[in-house]
Amino acid sequence: MDRRIPSILRSAWNNTVLNHSAHTTVAALASFGVARLCGLPEISWAVVTTLVVMQSSLGTSLPVAWRRFTGTVLGAAMGALLGANWQPGVWSFGVGLFFLGLICAILGHMHKQLEDKLGRSAYRFAGITLAIILLIPPSGPIWIVALHRFLEVSIGIAVAVVMTALWPGRAGDGASKAARWATQHGRPNFAAKPRHCRTLQP
Repeated sequence: MDRRIPSILRSAWNNTVLNHSAHTTVAALASFGVARLCGLPEISWAVVTTLVVMQSSLGTSLPVAWRRFTGTVLGAAMGALLGANWQPGVWSFGVGLFFLGLICAILGHMHKQLEDKLGRSAYRFAGITLAIILLIPPSGPIWIVALHRFLEVSIGIAVAVVMTALWPGRAGDGASKAARWATQHGRPNFAAKPRHCRTLQP
């Protein structure tokens, strides 16, 4: 057995790699608990949303959270509208996703403040919400389903933001910390970003 393993484990703990895992796990369980207390039918979507937000490189700041929430509102509204007039499925999803992109772009060009609130993360969460409304057979009236999905995704976003505020350190920093730890211990740094890459705005 490699004698370096105990020291590597201690270093991993000191460099908060395990702390990041605990952070994400507690947030996911908290999201599950909140959604369950609210009596929502599909608790898993709240948990999935929390995991997506916690692992995002964009972090969980309030401006980014607002974009995600705005996208969730747009996606739920589009899903309810299309589901009420068309048969839910891949075609209605494709049409809705396309028009959501146009709506976000048009509203963004109308006003600078709207552009800040409707970034790529808004469109991403609009698409996620639309997908779980239209691509999964509805268990009831489409408006009720859309409302439930909106609440579940919103809870997932809110829990991630609150958890980050209560537990110092952004979840999105976990990848960079893990990369630094790997570099220090002679491991390949797959998370390293090439110098020629540009950081995309949220």
